[in-house]
Amino acid sequence: MTAHTPPTPPFRDPRLPFAKRIDDLLSRLRREEKTAFLHQFAPGVERLGIAAFRTGQEALHGVAWMGPATVFPQAVGLGATWNPELVRRVGDAVSKEVRAMRAKDERVGLNVWAPTVNLLRHPLWGRNEEGYSEDPKLTSAIATAYTHGLRGDHPTYWRTAPVLKHWLAHNNETDRSTTSSSVRPRVLHEYDLRAFRETVEAGAVAGVMPAYNLVNGRPNHVSPYLGEHLRAWTDEELLVCSDAGAPSNLVDSEHYFDTHEEATAASLVAGVDSFTDHGTDSSQMTGRLRGALERGLLTEADLDTAVRRQLSVRFRLGEFDPEYDPHDATCEFDSPAHRALAREAAEQAVVLLKNDGVLPLAPDTRIAVVGLLADECKLDWYSGTLLHRSTPLEGLYERFGAERVEFAEGVDRVRLKTSAGAFLHVPVAADAADEVRGAEGALDPALLAGRTDLPPLTTDATGTELALVDWGEGVLTLRAPDGRYLSVAEDGRVRASADQPGGWIVQETFRLEPHENGHLLKHVGTGRHVCVSADGVKVAEEDPEVFELVVAERGEDAVARAAAAADVVVVVAGNDPHINGRETEDRTTLRLPEHQERLLRAARAANPATVLALVSAYPYAVDLATLPAVLWTAHGGQAAGTALARVLAGDVSPAGRLPQTWYADDADLPGLLDYDVIGARQTYLYFEGTPLFPFGHGLSYTSFGYDGLTTRAEDGTLHVSFSVTNTGDVTADEVAQLYTRAVEPSVPRPRRELLGHRRVALAPGATAELSFEVPLTAFAFWDVAQDRWRVEPGAYELLAGASSEDVRLRTAVTLEGEPTLPRPVVAGGLAAAGFDEQSGIEIVDRTKVSGDAVTPAGGATGELVYRDCDFGRGISEVTVEVAGEGTVELSLDGGRALAVLSTSAPTSGPYDYVSLGASVAAAGVHDVRLRLRGPLRLAHVGFSG
Repeated sequence: MTAHTPPTPPFRDPRLPFAKRIDDLLSRLRREEKTAFLHQFAPGVERLGIAAFRTGQEALHGVAWMGPATVFPQAVGLGATWNPELVRRVGDAVSKEVRAMRAKDERVGLNVWAPTVNLLRHPLWGRNEEGYSEDPKLTSAIATAYTHGLRGDHPTYWRTAPVLKHWLAHNNETDRSTTSSSVRPRVLHEYDLRAFRETVEAGAVAGVMPAYNLVNGRPNHVSPYLGEHLRAWTDEELLVCSDAGAPSNLVDSEHYFDTHEEATAASLVAGVDSFTDHGTDSSQMTGRLRGALERGLLTEADLDTAVRRQLSVRFRLGEFDPEYDPHDATCEFDSPAHRALAREAAEQAVVLLKNDGVLPLAPDTRIAVVGLLADECKLDWYSGTLLHRSTPLEGLYERFGAERVEFAEGVDRVRLKTSAGAFLHVPVAADAADEVRGAEGALDPALLAGRTDLPPLTTDATGTELALVDWGEGVLTLRAPDGRYLSVAEDGRVRASADQPGGWIVQETFRLEPHENGHLLKHVGTGRHVCVSADGVKVAEEDPEVFELVVAERGEDAVARAAAAADVVVVVAGNDPHINGRETEDRTTLRLPEHQERLLRAARAANPATVLALVSAYPYAVDLATLPAVLWTAHGGQAAGTALARVLAGDVSPAGRLPQTWYADDADLPGLLDYDVIGARQTYLYFEGTPLFPFGHGLSYTSFGYDGLTTRAEDGTLHVSFSVTNTGDVTADEVAQLYTRAVEPSVPRPRRELLGHRRVALAPGATAELSFEVPLTAFAFWDVAQDRWRVEPGAYELLAGASSEDVRLRTAVTLEGEPTLPRPVVAGGLAAAGFDEQSGIEIVDRTKVSGDAVTPAGGATGELVYRDCDFGRGISEVTVEVAGEGTVELSLDGGRALAVLSTSAPTSGPYDYVSLGASVAAAGVHDVRLRLRGPLRLAHVGFSG
């Protein structure tokens, strides 16, 4: 007899479409198996031969958290390249390394959580390093390129499955899980949604991750926009993965729902498909899902919808067709090509901000390279572990020769004297192994513990000289002579044990607090003070030691000595990505920390030929008056130092361009939580002041001429062309930028708005003919009166040049568009959130499921303006839908109040609306003004009679 071979189930049949195979697999899964699939760590189903799966592999600028990998420039640095093709190649390299690493370590996931497409609206946002630009067009261009690289180019099977972060309007770390971004309809459509939309529509996105914050009073994890907008942009199934811990926040911190079962059900129904919560322990989330099913808050069909989306991603990744997966054998990792690409990306990210002729440096220049970042190659929270390392000092040694380069770090060299007269001492640990944080990889690096194999600090008569750096806000690091930073492990002991500051809660930072005739040394991570006991130095709640700070040398003295002996000084300043401006922590100022200001002043005083090289995750406001040259680059990854040295030497002409406005002063900034880019005049689109450096700015070692701007409108497209010529004597890249401006708009429109750009390489004398095909829809704005996009008729300027302010060519076109029509308020009334102007107003949720309402900020007073409201032949009554307690006053065209509507008593809850009416007479077209007083929610205004 011949053994019977069971037939291949349809879900295993590669000849069938994915949709049919998913249908078959869904029909075979039991309800408890479907429920288990909805946690980040989905278990395998042994009876069906299905492997375990996890969502979420960080890969923002290289494979993160899982050990050594190629480290590319930070995302904001990739944005500064203005080079989508380069970024596509970076994404391609990263996805190949993901595959190669997974072949050796199954913890490495193929569902990558990258890129971040949050717009860099506010430069004090702690996560500025993760985004590409303040402009939605540039952001979507770079993000689309990265996702195409991550996806791969096979028509069926994806190399990795990118998930965009963080949906939506998320630019603050301060109270990020409880603050609400008030986003008016125009800002929503023209700004925040746009970067996501254009990237999703490009077809290489597998899903999105909602952000921690609320938008218009409703948590992003229950946002109706997931269905109304996101999933309307593509026919592909999109997997929505929650952010870590966010499902629990709906109850625990946001108090939006009373029970976790209600919150989980609401998230799933809104469109969240995978819950990232409680680490690898799925029992909490699956228990909540079971409870929601038992209470009738969910149906099995709801589970099926979410599981289908996850399976769609898994099928596209080739999980069920390993023999057909073209990416299964990918093994390229740390290849010469990837190393060269890391250097190319770092070089292209360098932005020359100012140059009075001191750059490039001549080959025989004697250089002093000084500053706290001069010999650093810093990583951030979403970096991998370095395989290769290049600091500015090492790069300059290599390029100019060590004999021509002098170095001074600029740290303050100190000893800490106890009240008993002894000094803190770092014991020698000769046999201790060198350890690099994260080298072994971790699914959650926040759980990595500090080292306890090294001896704690003690005290003795002479002590150990420590390198002190003040990173701003009084936050210090202290480093031992062997290069290890003072850190605190779980046992509370203070050791010189960390290769760099880092971790989710940084354990390497301290504060010196004045106390009596000395200082207390407070450990920031634990909030405890350092004390000295018989068994060593530790942090504790009691008996803090009072230290005297004994300074052996000020950093500026060492810098001044090195600077005075050099032809040119290069001051390398900036930030440590784990301190004062990072995930969970926004910055408080644009200024450089005072310690670095001291070093810069000392260098300039000793040598006027001082070049400032800023290496940072965000913009700074610096005094340019006495600086002959300034450069900026984001933390550039493994090749950062080599790249910077090659630019300084002129081996590469800088061609990076600023992806966001650099403001001159903190006073130019709106409030961090003011998301109304139109009303608050934010970003280059609306800012009316004088920036330190404008959006798109960047200089070169050559010059470029622009000529021949022409336009032609045809079949819904504006064809624009012009030429760019290298008029200098150095081969270089130019980033040609095309902007538009509505000449006489009926509503506030951007001062400049990017339509497109090209980065082109040109030899001396060479010319490039550039052409742009601009859809006429690119000139549209969101018309709140008609609740849709509209191209306004009239003149539009087209501006071509080297930045948003360096305009070389301009012309105008007249578009027919659609005429401006008054609001038909008699027929539809006024949606309260559809205002033209506001003062003191926040947008909130009309219900927990959908809709917007408005309320005075803080329950005080707010005003709203609705322009050009058409009352036709006349109305005689106004009605308002309100909840809460307060008053609505209506006036026309700024005149006296015509109607005052007040609640007689508070409504029973914020979502319990009542209708109030009053007599009012109006006809024709008028501006409607509403004044709101008190903790009142206004959802709608109606007119009749």
